[in-house]
Amino acid sequence: MSKNKAFMFSMGVIAGVVGGIVAGVLFAPKPGEESRKDLKDAACDLYEKHAPQITEAKKQAMESIDLMKYKLERQFRKLNNSVKSKKMQKAKELEDSENNSSDNEFDY
Repeated sequence: MSKNKAFMFSMGVIAGVVGGIVAGVLFAPKPGEESRKDLKDAACDLYEKHAPQITEAKKQAMESIDLMKYKLERQFRKLNNSVKSKKMQKAKELEDSENNSSDNEFDY
């Protein structure tokens, strides 16, 4: 299994566990204050048990975000340079055409 698929699988498992705990606590026939306390305890236990995986998932997510940010910035720079290049080319063509027309203007 590739690293990305393993990461996605582990995130799915964690999301499923969290969803199950939340659903179980919310649908349990207990008073609100007791349900909130149970939910908080379950979330703390889950975090303590899976802290390394959560930290690794956060690290991988941040790395992916940084990589996408880098790629987007690089694409933006390429596009920006392309637009500037086309503007410069157009300005040069316009200048050349003006110079050619002014040269012909004084030809007697």
